[in-house]
Amino acid sequence: MLLGRLGLEKARIPHADRHGCVFLERGRLEVEDGCLRFVCAGGGALDAGDYQLPHQSVSIILLGPGSSVTHDALRILSAHGCALAAIGQGGVRFYTAPPLLPDSSALARRQVTFWADPKERVAVARQMYTIRFGEEVKARTIEMLRGMEGARLKRLYELTAQRYGVPWKGRRYDRANPNATDIANQAINHAASAVEAAAAIAVASTATIPQIGFVHEDSGQSFILDIADLVRHDVTLPIAFGAAKQALQERDENLERLVRRRAAETFNKDQTVARLINHIKAILAPPLSGDISRPEPASEPKPVTEPSKGSPPDPERREA
Repeated sequence: MLLGRLGLEKARIPHADRHGCVFLERGRLEVEDGCLRFVCAGGGALDAGDYQLPHQSVSIILLGPGSSVTHDALRILSAHGCALAAIGQGGVRFYTAPPLLPDSSALARRQVTFWADPKERVAVARQMYTIRFGEEVKARTIEMLRGMEGARLKRLYELTAQRYGVPWKGRRYDRANPNATDIANQAINHAASAVEAAAAIAVASTATIPQIGFVHEDSGQSFILDIADLVRHDVTLPIAFGAAKQALQERDENLERLVRRRAAETFNKDQTVARLINHIKAILAPPLSGDISRPEPASEPKPVTEPSKGSPPDPERREA
């Protein structure tokens, strides 16, 4: 491996030893005396104040609404291999981010290697379904897994609607007119978009490849959609049906705003982005002893049994 100019790459803290993500909003990201600082106006997750940031030991800074960044800040972030992404409040939207330049290509290389090997691809997809449904699945093809998913999702929608007391007549989505359906379906659409943004942040943070999915195929965000689906049972649907219930009770409230607010609260409370990053690392871990079996995934909670205070799937996605 070629060294960087003057060997400066060796001075960087490896991303594996860094703290991961830092969320900032309502302030100015700048440099003072060679140090990165964030002058926050308050009114959001952070109190008003002047914060010095350990940019050498962070992998990515997530800059939310009401923020600005100076050219000097971009320069110092680049020099230390720290990425910067523009996001919606709480991570409910992912607008843009320059490619993260990690110190290792291991995850991306394994992603491509697993995808290119039919047996490994099915093994990774099976692990994803184990994470989602809490039990090992025996299907031997992607098509069989998709069929199993459709049946389970249909039942999951019904059960979640019952828990939240929201009328449910089935999943409906018209890509030409997504608002031409009932409140519950519209809420699922909005919640799916928010969770996909969190998944996009996780994919960017791990420098994996958005286009290389294991279950999804055609979308330019196939891997992002795969990762978002890992929390559909305990993040996406509770957000959607909780917001739908509130919208039915408070008719003057904007549904999309309710979903975004609930999603931001859930992402912060449950550390959703961090969970998704850990899932990516788990499913792209090296095979055990050269076998196609995957390492055991982290256990996932079952769908919630009580309403929490606090998609269509994308047009490219399958309909359940």
